[in-house]
Amino acid sequence: MSHNLSLAQSHAWSLARTLMVPVILFRVDGEYGVLPADDLDDDDVEPLFEYDPYQGSRQAD
Repeated sequence: MSHNLSLAQSHAWSLARTLMVPVILFRVDGEYGVLPADDLDDDDVEPLFEYDPYQGSRQAD
């Protein structure tokens, strides 16, 4: 988890390219985290961005 959005975005894009799967950058309790999109199923998180290694990034729905 990180308090720095820029750092979290950098790590999210790097993780997406390393794993070659879409990942979600989310916020929970004022901190940012990153998980593969298929693993994120908690209602307590606020998805912010999706990073897809094949299509780039976009705001999460």
